[in-house]
Amino acid sequence: MQKETDTWYTSWFDTPFYHILYKDRDYEEAGFFMKKLTSFLNLSEKSKILDLACGKGRHAKYLNKIGYDVTGVDLSASSIEYAKQYETKNLHFEVHDMCLPYPDKFDAVFNLFTSFGYFEKENDNLRTIKSIKEELKPNGYGVIDFLNTDYVLNNLVPSEVKTVDGIDFYIHRYLDDGYIFKDIRFTYENERYFYTERVRALTLEDFKNYFFEAGVKLVNCFGDYHLNKFDKNKSERLILIFN
Repeated sequence: MQKETDTWYTSWFDTPFYHILYKDRDYEEAGFFMKKLTSFLNLSEKSKILDLACGKGRHAKYLNKIGYDVTGVDLSASSIEYAKQYETKNLHFEVHDMCLPYPDKFDAVFNLFTSFGYFEKENDNLRTIKSIKEELKPNGYGVIDFLNTDYVLNNLVPSEVKTVDGIDFYIHRYLDDGYIFKDIRFTYENERYFYTERVRALTLEDFKNYFFEAGVKLVNCFGDYHLNKFDKNKSERLILIFN
């Protein structure tokens, strides 16, 4: 079954297979990162945080657990439907397109786990950063947690088979036309599936250009979830803090 669409993320993110493939994400590491980040930003208790492209809400739930007033938004209706079971007085989830400003103001806006750069239109990357700017209170901080393109391309594993819950996912990675692609093929209940992930191979310089055009300032740049200094050749992540 061909499941690739012009906007691949709207179909792939809404499937149960996406969450099966990535079920081994490190929740302990995610919690550590959230503690480290909120401490670095000196966010006081009950500060308002927007989790942009929150998925099923793993970061949003943790942030709420440690005392913050959190709103999680995502384009995936099924992910938000799932996340809503965890809503509390200070934890809310809503379907929302992150290219558009959310109608509220926050002390911090987090865009985590490479939830950026997959748009069909190049201008949507800039629109998203402009939207984050609109969502921030005075002296608030935007955070984008992206992959380090240089490191990824230098360490790219072209092909692998990953077996999760009895499903063999055949994965092929490659660079084409400025995008990092991941083709994913598998068979489930005698039906064949094919999805493609695509993310723009953005570098630190690309983000600096976006920030300049959006009228925001890069404050800090880190290379991992321990907030160590960014090294384009060695860092696995590109974590940008701006206001």
